[in-house]
Amino acid sequence: MIEKTYPAPPEYDVFKRKVRELTGIDLDSYKFQIHRRVHMLMQRWGITDYDMFFKTLSQNGDKLREFLDYLTINVSEFFRNPNRWWELKDQIIPALLRERNDKKLRIWSAGAATGEEPYSLGILSLECGLVIPPKVKASDIDAGALKKAEEGLYHKRQLVSVPPAWLERHFFPVDAETFRIKPSVKERVQFVRENLIEDKFEEGMDIILCRNVVIYFSPETKLKLYEKFFHALRPGGYLMVGSTEQIFEYRRLGFESAGPFLYRRPK
Repeated sequence: MIEKTYPAPPEYDVFKRKVRELTGIDLDSYKFQIHRRVHMLMQRWGITDYDMFFKTLSQNGDKLREFLDYLTINVSEFFRNPNRWWELKDQIIPALLRERNDKKLRIWSAGAATGEEPYSLGILSLECGLVIPPKVKASDIDAGALKKAEEGLYHKRQLVSVPPAWLERHFFPVDAETFRIKPSVKERVQFVRENLIEDKFEEGMDIILCRNVVIYFSPETKLKLYEKFFHALRPGGYLMVGSTEQIFEYRRLGFESAGPFLYRRPK
């Protein structure tokens, strides 16, 4: 049975404009189904009016945070999909270092959320002997998520994929359920607020991770973003995407395939 979809009412256009002014997020960059997600959240909160929904978002920081998480579906876990991370550690980073005369790599976590991915990159940079500067760049449009990331506090369930020796080296236990990232990792990561769709990207990146970020973006927005990533990479640099975000038109964009969900800008 195919689920019916319904067009958004005219009031939704006003709501989208206000959300963009408040958060910088353009809901038109998402697939059509995003309206259904917004409507489902309104139903969950018992709100039927878009004006009241926006008023709730603009006046309640916790509700705004929940709204942003609901749109972006942040999954909070260190070294999520571990095989991808060991590929970075054992193959990609060593290959890049063999091409250079130093141990400086420019790495970017695009869509850093609450810090699990960029701190995982910071740990890898330590384990692989990379030097700083440059720091791992960690960007997100959500200022609240970045603030939480900078606190560096995580529940043990978010650390299930961290090797035990690394857990001891790179985290302080706060209590039986909570761990704090150590300063030696924090000093390797720089958090910045950035709008992936609208802002101009830094160039010369060696590795870009953009995983589980664009799943609800429209095809046009995805292509625009991947084009920007291509130009942000230095020749020979790598882009890693999420396991549901295969780039089918990678050749058209100029990339070459370097493995599952991994793309390389040719030299």
